[in-house]
Amino acid sequence: MVFKEMNVRYLLCSLALLLTGLLTAQESYRITVKIDGYDQEVLSLANNLLDKQFVVDTAYRADDGSYVFASDTSALPRGIYLVVLAPDNNYFQMVVGNDDDQVFSLHTRMEELSSVKVGSSLENERFFSYLDFLNKMQEESLEYQNILKDSTSTAVAKEKATAMMERFDQKVTAFQDGILEKYPESFVAAIIKTNRPFPPPAFEDIQDPDARSMAQLRWLQAHYLDPIPLQDDRILRTPFLFSRLNYYVDRLFVQDPDTVSMAIDRVLERMDPKSELFKHYVVHFINKAAGSKFVGMDAVYVHMVDKYYASGLATWADPDQVASMMENADKTRPLLIGKSAPNLTMTRRDGSPVELYDVKANYTVLYFWQFSCPSCKKSTPYMKDFYAKWKDKGVEIFAICTRQTELGKCWEYVDENEIGEWLHATDRYQRFHLEYNVQSTPSIYVLDENKKIVSKRIGAEQLDEVLTALEAQKASSRSGKK
Repeated sequence: MVFKEMNVRYLLCSLALLLTGLLTAQESYRITVKIDGYDQEVLSLANNLLDKQFVVDTAYRADDGSYVFASDTSALPRGIYLVVLAPDNNYFQMVVGNDDDQVFSLHTRMEELSSVKVGSSLENERFFSYLDFLNKMQEESLEYQNILKDSTSTAVAKEKATAMMERFDQKVTAFQDGILEKYPESFVAAIIKTNRPFPPPAFEDIQDPDARSMAQLRWLQAHYLDPIPLQDDRILRTPFLFSRLNYYVDRLFVQDPDTVSMAIDRVLERMDPKSELFKHYVVHFINKAAGSKFVGMDAVYVHMVDKYYASGLATWADPDQVASMMENADKTRPLLIGKSAPNLTMTRRDGSPVELYDVKANYTVLYFWQFSCPSCKKSTPYMKDFYAKWKDKGVEIFAICTRQTELGKCWEYVDENEIGEWLHATDRYQRFHLEYNVQSTPSIYVLDENKKIVSKRIGAEQLDEVLTALEAQKASSRSGKK
């Protein structure tokens, strides 16, 4: 197992910084910017929210060549900002670090935007001092970085370059430690804490490589979040926080619903439930679950609704919206993977009664379709090929045409496409719509021999792969028990 994020070789990655904040108590701001050599009419101020960037203000060129971002009615959210130049969107960064850090000036030049003179802002002085140091380290280490990248470099040259890079890392670490010691509550300190590499121990006492990697993974799962100041709303709008938290949830844990839900809870429990940070990440994680293409992640959505919305923790949410989400979760809950599928009492084509649970099969494929659905028409050949391969292996298709008011056309489609050997069922009351929350067709559920849902909402072309994997998993489980 390779921990790519943890293998950040050089601490110089701290150059990739961007954005944070929350509305402060101060109700105004005034930031004067002058850029020698810049003569465009406008200058923009932008920040980030999660993984998106937003322009928050626009300033126009004054007679003296300065640009003033100002408001007498609202303050800027604290955090890192981008001062964006027209017309090519070149930019440099600045910070609003404290409630009283809303009035200051910045002076730079087109030739070197990163070299900024600051007026009346200690947070910006510290911020640019830190960036200046990182830029200096970057320039001084460039020769050695190039040696390490060059495939023609000799082993001796690479060994020397590696040693030099370790020295630069030590210098950066020492500089960061100095900031953390002198200004522990500063915004720069929060940025450093969030971005510093946090590798797991080597676990050299564990001889087996796989066991060692597993020990490192377990350590990361337990401690990865430790250095990140998730009680500090200033890091809300930073893209580096977004990527770090997604890495924690998506890469450090197996992507099954229960484990993902646990990982999300571990992130959110470190945040103040009344904070903007908590609000935006609750919304982010539930939207991510709702839009996930991975099978079974609707269980994460149900978990999020139950724990954060139905419980009242999502204080910002509209009551009608919460009621709608709870209703949707209640419809989804009985259909989660691992649940026993709702039984269906229906009628065969010949008029005889049939229940879903009457079907004796190793796997039952519950298939909702309709004759006029383009996607269903594309699915039919896949379904036929799948059934031809698996019908002698204990697989049955329980097919339901959802246009029950036009059964004549349903049977016409069945005959024309020669799919009559499937078990086709009807119900004039169409209760299956409610039982299975059928919103669109085709819709597929795979049930095991006990009618538990083992897969769902997959394409017909995926059925063979899914059944093959399920059979392999079953064989592996039998082998393990032996």
